[in-house]
Amino acid sequence: MVKYLKSIKYLFIALLLTQLTGCGINTIPTLDEQVNADWAQVQNNYQRRADLIPNLVATVKGYAAHEKDTLTAVTEARAKVSSMQVTPETLNNPAAFKKFEAAQGQLSGALSRLMVVSERYPDLKANQQFIALQAQLEGTENRIAVARRDYINAVKAFNTEIRTFPGRLWHWAMYSDLKIKPNFTATTANADVAPKVEF
Repeated sequence: MVKYLKSIKYLFIALLLTQLTGCGINTIPTLDEQVNADWAQVQNNYQRRADLIPNLVATVKGYAAHEKDTLTAVTEARAKVSSMQVTPETLNNPAAFKKFEAAQGQLSGALSRLMVVSERYPDLKANQQFIALQAQLEGTENRIAVARRDYINAVKAFNTEIRTFPGRLWHWAMYSDLKIKPNFTATTANADVAPKVEF
């Protein structure tokens, strides 16, 4: 009889463990890891952009030495972005997250001004090295946009899971150390207003 009760006990434990694996207990850590992976991809693309900038600046310098202010702004913005320490804790600190995003926005603005410089110099636009670098930079900006979109979707899934049933119960019981993740916001002033195009 004792053997029979032990067998039933082990069978019950095995059945309980089987039920727990399918009830969503692993959903929150899985979504958290997806957020972290998507954030790493955003950083990867930011790094790619930062690596391309010195080559682009050097190419433009050869053609537009007197556009020093624009080149200095790009170089300083890149240096500011490169000097920021981004850790996994950045995702849990809204202030640090906003600071990092502001630095990235400043770099994007400086790069936009650099592209305007290229419009002033037809020889520069025809230079094969510049064309290749510009294409790489434009491709990188597109990759950043895609990586940010993926991150936004991952944050949405994670935040929704820990705020709705049954994920809210699992969050309360087992994962209360995981906080709601911050999301991207527009870093450019009046980004919600359509720009006027004048010729």
